[in-house]
Amino acid sequence: MSTTTDEDVVTETATPPTKRQRRAAAIADAASGGVRTILIKLLLLGIVDAIAVYALFVLALSQDWLVFAVVAGVTALVNWIYFSRRRLPAKYLTPGVIFLVLFQVFVLVYTGYIAFTNYGTGHNGSKEQAVSSLMAASLERVPESPTYKVTVVDQLGTLGLLVTDPDGDVSVGTNEQPLQPVDGAEVEGGKAVAIDGWTSLQFSEVIARTGEITELAVPFSDDPNDGAIRTPDGSNGYLYTSNLEYDEAAGTMTDLGTGTVYSDIGTGAFTADDGTELLPGWQITVGFDNFVRAVTDTRLAGPLVYVTLWTFAFALISVATTFFLGLFLALVFNDMRMRGRKYYQVVMIIPYAIPSFLSALVWAGMMNESFGFINQVIFGGAAIPWLTDPFMAKVSVLIVNLWLGFPYMFLICTGALQSIPDDVNEASSIDGASAWQTFRHIKLPLLLVSVAPLLIASFAFNFNNFNVIYMLTNGGPRDTGAPIPVGFTDILISMVYKVAFTGQNRDYGLAAAYSIIIFIVVAVISIIAFRRTKSLEEIN
Repeated sequence: MSTTTDEDVVTETATPPTKRQRRAAAIADAASGGVRTILIKLLLLGIVDAIAVYALFVLALSQDWLVFAVVAGVTALVNWIYFSRRRLPAKYLTPGVIFLVLFQVFVLVYTGYIAFTNYGTGHNGSKEQAVSSLMAASLERVPESPTYKVTVVDQLGTLGLLVTDPDGDVSVGTNEQPLQPVDGAEVEGGKAVAIDGWTSLQFSEVIARTGEITELAVPFSDDPNDGAIRTPDGSNGYLYTSNLEYDEAAGTMTDLGTGTVYSDIGTGAFTADDGTELLPGWQITVGFDNFVRAVTDTRLAGPLVYVTLWTFAFALISVATTFFLGLFLALVFNDMRMRGRKYYQVVMIIPYAIPSFLSALVWAGMMNESFGFINQVIFGGAAIPWLTDPFMAKVSVLIVNLWLGFPYMFLICTGALQSIPDDVNEASSIDGASAWQTFRHIKLPLLLVSVAPLLIASFAFNFNNFNVIYMLTNGGPRDTGAPIPVGFTDILISMVYKVAFTGQNRDYGLAAAYSIIIFIVVAVISIIAFRRTKSLEEIN
């Protein structure tokens, strides 16, 4: 007589793990076990922690405490996740989330922040930095200045001066940090030559960095009116005082030579009664002024109108031409009766495989008016101004963008056509429909169901298609009558680039405001278009 034990009951009732469960267990074991895996994990975490520690030192020196706290918190969280034996999903998601925050979320938030400031040429830093820069720019050596023995030192890439005054007192400072007394410096021959936390530069290093060293102006004290120590040779320093006098309580800057008083009137710069500004100024929040200026500034009104119209025309024409050419080629090469159609299809997608910026540069060379391939070979030496005439330049941009864009439309239209059942063709033939009627009333509506969202995305892409404009024409030919550096083929995004990054006066705040306006326009158009495409779903 047999008896049933508890182990038999457990064995009989236990459900064997499924294939999916076994695979998950294997992944978990591979992610958490093994000496090799642990060593690789420690190495990668060590690299991340080393970068984080260096960043924390730099942030602490610059006193960016908010960013310091964020970096420290993220570093601690990453270490906790990867040293935990659990948190398997988080181990895979963390790198992607960090990169998403750095390269997407942060960029968007920071762009929004800049749009509400006067950040640009002459307004790049804080008020303290502006005062320091103004005072340093007008420094003159005090005629009877004592000689200070100096040693050039470096701390994490920041140059400073280790100063020994005539009384033997030692202090250290940088362009940003005034001289601070220090103890424990290593002194040789009555001159401080080294201090903990700093690296003293050797003679050869001083020679190699002479330009940087001669630009050093270390504030003598917290009061900028006390002047600064500068060194012409890296070994002796002298006191320099400024021609400007700063009154922190009154918020004024006085030119001691002319007696002109410049006041802080809330515009981010010291301003005289006649409106003259002392630059550099400082960064302030200006609210919606950049957005108002973007649409009301008389200097920008003329260029903004035709650039906006051309942007819409360029995006719409590009989408239409690339789609219809791609659709036509898809219909041709989708015919089963064509021989070697697979090889033709490969040839059709070659423009899509070549980087767009490289293709645009090649086209720019071929369209050169004097020695380009198109004029010299195809048109027998004609002088067609493909890139220098305003109208022809627009045509050239559309031609090149057609070359770059039709392979994408060819691919998606080919896939959409092949997904349509053959029964549709048979049914339409039985009903007596012609090939055109079948395409017009059956295939095209079915095609648009899947292609319409991609057409909307293509419009958004071409609305901001910076590459082809910049590489082919750089926005030219230049509109000489415009007060800003804009050309006849510039679209909004390339105009924003020129406002922000070219010319003597760069206005990042205005450029950021334009970027947000462009985003809103594209978002509104896309939302409306996506809602209209819902009517196509009824076809299914």
